Formats: sequence, C-alpha cells, structure tokens
Amino acid sequence: MKYFFLSDGWTVGRVWASDGLWQMAAWRRQPDIQRMNICLVEQDEVLWLYQVEDVVLTVEVKPTTQLEVSKSGQAIGQVVLKRLMSAEQVIERLGTASARCHLQDIKSMV
Repeated sequence: MKYFFLSDGWTVGRVWASDGLWQMAAWRRQPDIQRMNICLVEQDEVLWLYQVEDVVLTVEVKPTTQLEVSKSGQAIGQVVLKRLMSAEQVIERLGTASARCHLQDIKSMV
C-alpha cells in the first residue's frame, strides 16, 4: 500500500497507474483509495491520511470549492501528487514533534 496526506476540504481527482490515466473500462473498477481515521493537525490545518493500492502511481487532488487560495493569492485548481509515501514514511511523519495525531475512533484501530 501507499499513502498520502490530504488537507480537509480537498478531494481526489484523476488517478494514474503504470499504464497511464486510470481507465474504468480497462480496470472495471475505481482505484482503491480510502481515507483512514487518522489525521494530523498542523498550524490549525487538518491533514487526513489516505491509503491507496500499490498500482497507483500519481494522484490529482483538488479543493472541493474554488475558494482555496495559495499564499501568493492565486486560486489553486489542482495539485498532482507524484511521490506517494510508504508505511515507514507515514510512521516517521506521525512521529515528528510538529505534528499532532488524532484518531476519530480508537476502537477501530485496536
């Protein structure tokens, strides 16, 4: 499995596998992308952990509304995530001092 963090208010758009853009006709299913019940809170921003299947190479993410504005003052249309994380990288990220981890339902994790 691979992982990525996605800010609250953002959603997954297009997905790419090794043979290019994910095609429903070829795969006969949607890519397996699941939001986990784990999030980080950094500087009042909530970042949710997502899990994706190994065949996924790249994920496009975009704000759910067009109100997301970058620090330069320009609207952000979409972002392409090309470096998905391994489980080890997620654990390392969760262990950083600048991050706070929240579990929505601790019983589902035990």
